[in-house]
Amino acid sequence: MRPTEFDSHSQSKQRSHIATALSLIKYVWAKDRPDLKIRIVLAVFCLLAAEISLVYSPYILKFVVDYLTSNDGGFEKWAVVPIGLILAYGAARLLQQTFGELRDAIFAKVGQNAIRQVALQTFKHLHKLSLRFHLDRQTGGLSRVIERGTKGIDFLLRFMLFNIIPTLLKIIFICGIMWVEYGYLMSIVTAVTLIGYIYFTLAVTEWRLKYRRTMNEKDSEANTKAIDSLLNFETVKYFGNEHHESSRFDAAIAGYETAAVRSQTTLAYLNIGQGFIISLGLVLVMLISVNGVAEGRMTVGDFVAAHAFLMLLIQPLNFLGFVYREIKQSLVDMEKMFELLGIHREIDDREGAIDLLEGEGEIEFSHVDFGYDESRQILHDVSFKVKAGQKVAIVGPSGAGKSTISRILFRFYDVNAGSVTIDGQDIRDIRQSSLRGAIGIVPQDTVLFNDTIEYNVGYGRPDASAAEIREAAKMASIDGFIEKLPDGFDTMVGERGLKLSGGEKQRVAIARTILKNPRILLFDEATSALDTRTEQDIQESLKEVSRDRTTLVIAHRLSTVVDADEILVLDAGRIIERGQHQQLLEKQGQYAEMWERQQEVATYQEKLLEVQD
Repeated sequence: MRPTEFDSHSQSKQRSHIATALSLIKYVWAKDRPDLKIRIVLAVFCLLAAEISLVYSPYILKFVVDYLTSNDGGFEKWAVVPIGLILAYGAARLLQQTFGELRDAIFAKVGQNAIRQVALQTFKHLHKLSLRFHLDRQTGGLSRVIERGTKGIDFLLRFMLFNIIPTLLKIIFICGIMWVEYGYLMSIVTAVTLIGYIYFTLAVTEWRLKYRRTMNEKDSEANTKAIDSLLNFETVKYFGNEHHESSRFDAAIAGYETAAVRSQTTLAYLNIGQGFIISLGLVLVMLISVNGVAEGRMTVGDFVAAHAFLMLLIQPLNFLGFVYREIKQSLVDMEKMFELLGIHREIDDREGAIDLLEGEGEIEFSHVDFGYDESRQILHDVSFKVKAGQKVAIVGPSGAGKSTISRILFRFYDVNAGSVTIDGQDIRDIRQSSLRGAIGIVPQDTVLFNDTIEYNVGYGRPDASAAEIREAAKMASIDGFIEKLPDGFDTMVGERGLKLSGGEKQRVAIARTILKNPRILLFDEATSALDTRTEQDIQESLKEVSRDRTTLVIAHRLSTVVDADEILVLDAGRIIERGQHQQLLEKQGQYAEMWERQQEVATYQEKLLEVQD
C-alpha cells in the first residue's frame, strides 16, 4: 500500500478505532464515581489554564523586545517596565508548568481507575467464558493481549490529555492570534503547514502499521511458545528436545526481528518528511515576518513573537508523530482486549436463575445427549440417579465419555438433550456459583497454584481460618508430612505443584475439598495416576471424606469402586451395564472382562515387586 492510499478497509478500521476509543469513555466518566467526575472537570480547567499561560508568553516576549529596541536602546538600566515584563514572562512559564503538573496529578486517579476497571472486567469475563473457549486458546497469548491492552489505555489517556488536546488548543489559539495580529497570510501558511504535517503523518503511519501488527503477532507467538515450553520443562528434558524448542522460539523472534527492522527503516522516512514540512513552514513564516518588519507593519518584537508562536507548535508536533503512531497502536491493542469482552458467554446464568435449594444432594441424569460439536457426539441417552448419601461409580474404557459427565455436572457445558438435576432442580436454572459451591472434586491431575501449601488447602474456602485449614489437612492425613517440612504450611509448592509428589498433591486436593464441605463429592479418576501403595492410602482418605455424602466416582481402576452402591459401565457414550460389583461379575459382560484383565495386571505387578524385594 502506498502512503497516500486509503481504501474501504482502512476506513473501516478507522471507524473500529473510533468505536474502541468511545467504549473507553464509560470507564473514564464512571456513572457511580462523582469524585472522578470532579477530578476530570478540574483537570480540564488546569489544562486550559496551562495552555493560555503558555500561549500568552510570546506576547510578553514581544513587548520586552519592542521596549529594548525602542529609542535606540535609550532606556534606564533598572527600568520598571522591562523588569515587570520579564517577571511576567517567568510567571507565565511557571503557571504553565504548575497547571500542567496539577492537571497530571488530578487526572492520575481517573486514568488508573479506568485501567483497573477494564483489566478487572476483562479478567472476570475470561473466567466466565466456557471451557471450550479456554481449551481453544493459549494462556500466554491471552495474558499478552490483556497486558498490551491495559498499557494501551494508559498511553491513550495520558497522551490524549497531555499532548493531543493541548496541541489542538495551541493550534486553535495560535492560528487565531496570527490571523488577528499578523494577517491572514501568516495564519494560512501556519495552518497549511500543520495540515500538511498531519496528513503526511497519518498516511505514512497507516502504511507502517502493518509492520507493527506483525511485530505484535510474532511477539505473542514467541511468548506463547516460551511459556508452553517452560511449563513443559520436564517433557523437554525427557526427550532431549532443547534444540528443537530453541529453534521454534527463534523462528518466532526472527519474524519479530524482520518486522522491527522494517518498522525502524520506515520510521526514518517518516521523520525526514516531517522535518522537511516543519522547516518549510518555519522558513515561510520568518520570511513573511522579515518582510513585515521591513515595510514597517511589524516590529522586531512581532518577528520574535511570530517565531516563538510557531516554535510552540513545532515542539509538540515533532513529538506528535511518535504520539500518533503509539495511539494507533494503543487502539489496536485495546481493540484486541475489548474483543475479548465482546466474546459471547456460551454458558450463562438464565434470567431468573436461583441458588441451589437446601437438600441432601441427589443427582439425576435423565436421557442426556451431548456432543462437543455436531460431528462429535459423546453421550447418548444417558440416564442414572445417585441418591442422597449413595456412592455411584462410572467405569469404562478411555474415550467412553466418563470425564464428560463430570464437566456437564459442573455445567462447563450444557446438554444437547435431556436434563441434569440436583435435588429436583435443573442445573440450568441454578446460578453457576451456587451449583459449583455444592460440589467438591478431587481430579486425576491436581494442579496447584504456585503458592504455599496453606494457600492451596485454603483455596477450598478462601475465608477459612488457619485452624480450619490445619484441621482439613489433618483429616486428609497430610498434616504429618507438612509438619516435617522446614517451612511447614508456608512451604511453596512450585509451578503447578511440581515440588510435591503425586500422592501429596492428591492429599492437598482432598484437604481443600474437605474444607469446602460440599454436599456432593466427585472423584474423577482421583488415584489412577498413583502407585498401588499410595492409591490404597488415598482411598482410605477418600472413604472417610465421602462418608454420608452423595458421591460420584469416575474410575479407571475397578478395585477402587467395588464397594459402590451402583456401578455404571459406559462405552462409546452409552450405559451398557449397571449393578453392584458382584452382580456385574456374575453377568460375565464387559465389566467382568475388565475386572479379569486388571486382576491379571495386578498379579503380575505383585510378582514383580516380590522379585525386586
